[in-house]
Amino acid sequence: MTGLALNCTINRKSLFDRKHYFYADMPAGYQITQQRVPIAVNGMLVYSYFEGRRRNQVVTKSVKIKQIQLEQDSGKSLHDDERSQTLIDLNRAGVGLMELVMEPEMCCGEEAAAAVRELQLILQALGTCQANMAEGQLRVDANVSVHRPGEPLGVRTEVKNINSVRHLAKAIDYEIQRQMEVLQSAGKVLNETRAFDSKSGNTIPMRDKEGLQDYRFMPEPNLPPLFVYESEASVPAGVDPAQVVVIDRLSGQLPELPSVKRTRLVETYGILQEHSFTLVNEDGLIDYFENVVQTTKAEPRKVIGWVIKELMGNLNSQNLNVSQSPISPCALAELISLVESGHISSSTAKQVFQEMWKAPEKTVGQIVKEQDLWMINDKEELQKICKRIVDSHPEEVQIIRGGNKKVLNKLMGEVQRETKGRTDPVQIRAILEKMVS
Repeated sequence: MTGLALNCTINRKSLFDRKHYFYADMPAGYQITQQRVPIAVNGMLVYSYFEGRRRNQVVTKSVKIKQIQLEQDSGKSLHDDERSQTLIDLNRAGVGLMELVMEPEMCCGEEAAAAVRELQLILQALGTCQANMAEGQLRVDANVSVHRPGEPLGVRTEVKNINSVRHLAKAIDYEIQRQMEVLQSAGKVLNETRAFDSKSGNTIPMRDKEGLQDYRFMPEPNLPPLFVYESEASVPAGVDPAQVVVIDRLSGQLPELPSVKRTRLVETYGILQEHSFTLVNEDGLIDYFENVVQTTKAEPRKVIGWVIKELMGNLNSQNLNVSQSPISPCALAELISLVESGHISSSTAKQVFQEMWKAPEKTVGQIVKEQDLWMINDKEELQKICKRIVDSHPEEVQIIRGGNKKVLNKLMGEVQRETKGRTDPVQIRAILEKMVS
């Protein structure tokens, strides 16, 4: 499914190989992998990221996928510098994993981070991996080399087991700079394995590869070739189609992928492209947004403002996810509808939102009624309030009559303060302008 989602060619017959090497984290002395004919080849990952000083310019790029293969995971070395010893965790040694190899087509940490972020979203949409890097469900090895334009690719180093997208970008950018400095000072870049130290922001040597390794690959004698089939019609007679992998069947099960979701959100709701990224990146946020849109008559562009600024602002400040929001889509829709119908002002609605967050058991109507936050629409009452403000600010009135209309904003602010934001600014401006003229 991952191969199909990344536009790969799926090999109908793929083979397993043994890769021999001695290292403490692989006690068998070899690793089962797919060196000759992996399960998927020649794919493409399209990814986008924001560029520019204001971070509002979307750049879309692509990177070729060389192959996707099945292989065994290794164990994990835990170095204890204080006791000068190394511990080995073999819990995952021999467990199957999926390795995805990209071509060397990216130029900086920002590009690599954006590509891995998009890959995470695709894997999560497919359900082929939860892709939580902090928990080790997805790990990244970054191969970095530098070269002058027109010259062959330089000697590469490999930064192993990077566990976050942010660390990935930092590790790559540091390594690029380090290699350039080595070459500019007439040194040589070593073909070595390095680790990223998140505290210092540096990469540090782990072990050198001592030139080209001879892994003595050989066909895996205990595993037969893996066959997959184009369609049910191509499954050999006597083989139950339900017991084999059928490409057509998998293609029909592919969900809506992140890039398609973003395009649909922009086209369907007329929202900004950067907002579509936020909706797709946060688990459960698309459903929340669409539930609100379907429950209120407000424009989707107004709804997205509430979802991104108010909802996500509160969730992020308390380190909560969307499913933990104390305000349901229905409750937010009710609040937005009161603003749209003119029953409460937008500034009042923000106060109500914070009250709803603290007391989710109360309805929007209860909060508005208890705190007497309904909009003042009675013209006579509004006239009296404006008259009081005008009478108590004779100096400002004289300045306005002298031609400085900006001072009118101060009188409007006084009205808003007295009414606790329960008036329509357009209506108040019109009344004040008439009074001071």
